[in-house]
Formats: sequence, structure tokens, C-alpha cells
Amino acid sequence: MYKISDQLNNLGIKPGDVVLMHSSMKTLKTELTPEGFLLELMEALTDTGTLLLPALTYESVTLDHPFFSVTESEPCVGILPKTFMRMNGVERSIHRVLRSMHPTHSVCAWGANAEAMTREHIRDNTPVGSCSPFMLLPEFDGKILFVGDILHSCTFMHGIEEIVNAPYVMNKDMTRYTLTDVDGNTFEKDYYTHNFKGWEQEYPRIRDILEYPDIRTGPICAAQCTLIDSKKLKTAAIKRFRKDIYAFVSPV
Repeated sequence: MYKISDQLNNLGIKPGDVVLMHSSMKTLKTELTPEGFLLELMEALTDTGTLLLPALTYESVTLDHPFFSVTESEPCVGILPKTFMRMNGVERSIHRVLRSMHPTHSVCAWGANAEAMTREHIRDNTPVGSCSPFMLLPEFDGKILFVGDILHSCTFMHGIEEIVNAPYVMNKDMTRYTLTDVDGNTFEKDYYTHNFKGWEQEYPRIRDILEYPDIRTGPICAAQCTLIDSKKLKTAAIKRFRKDIYAFVSPV
């Protein structure tokens, strides 16, 4: 019987790696529960590695309901992030799951670099700014893992769009949100928000700007998976944007 650790290794993930995972649990052919699958990933990375999952809340934390709690606002991007968020007492680990402070684009993280990668997100006033765990990935030689054929869900690319000031990505006006931290302290902060109205995101085009070994494909629990070197993606995407600022979107 296959081992998830062997499949991760074949894909290019090893103990000690920093991995941001976008995931679709329904694509996995496994008897593991969501928590069981996450524990397998943690065990493969070991306590020297770091696992991150986007914990986005843009469906529930909105312009009409601008309230976010780091402990109560549930992610709207699948069962694995929802499960990961609650795994504070991870067995056989010296680490606990932490969550960055952002009303719509928070990230949950576990492992050796979890605290360093989540603590400064509060400083940003955009969804995927320079202090977000997404944009810190290249500094930690991080990798982006897509479990399932979901390359269109590449939040990291939003951060690149912010860097190059893509004209379609940001609302011009700020929104005031009320945030509650892990200790129950509540405060207000103004943020710019994303607005892709009129544009279709085309992030599978990433395949056109990267080559092996910077982008790899392979199975995990029979699901099609893609692994990307975040540093190489950042460099290649910025280069592509300089030629065509609309390279990763199409008008609708």
C-alpha cells in the first residue's frame, strides 16, 4: 500500500520543507479523515517543517458584515482548512496551529516557522501584502502544493498582482473592519479589498512560464497534484507581467 510520505517525496516535498497547500478533499481517494490526512502531511514534514493552509473568509466577512474573529471566523475554502484551524492540540508535536490576523485572507500555519510567518500579517492593509504568509513564502524557500486540479486557486498570484499594481485587482476605497484577536481583544482597521469584476482569473497559465523542477506534477491519494517553487514563480510571474499586465486574466 502506498504511503503519503512516499508520494510527497516523489513529488518533491521533504522533511523540513515549508509548504502552502491549496486543497480539494473530495479529489482524494482515501479512507483518511480530513484530520488524518493533515496529520500524515505533518508527520511527513516533521517538526522541522511548516505546513500552511489559506483560511480565507471572504464569503462571511464582507462589506455588509465586516467582522472577523481569529478563533471563530471559519474558512470558506473547504473542509481541510476548517479542520486545520481547529487542530491546536496536535498529537506527537511540539507545535500548535496558529492563524494570521487578516479579515478576509488569513492563513493557518503549523510547524517550525509558523509563528514567524503569521505574526506580521496584521501590518498589511491589502489582502496579500508583503507581510502576509503568502508573500513570505519565497523568503523561506517555500513551496506551493495544489491537491487536485485547482491551479486556478492560486492566492499567491494575487500578491504578485499587488506588487505589479495590476489595474484590475484592487478597489480604490478602503473598508473598515472590526477584528478580534486570539485573546479576545477587538479593534478596527482599514483595508483595501480585491475586486476582479469583469475579469476571469487564468492562473493555470502558470504552467506556461515554469519548467521542471520549478513545477512538478504527481499523485497524492490518486489526486492530480502540482508542486511549485514559490521563489521561481514570483520571479517568472513578475517578468511575464512586465510584458503583459493582463497575462493572467481574461475579460468576461
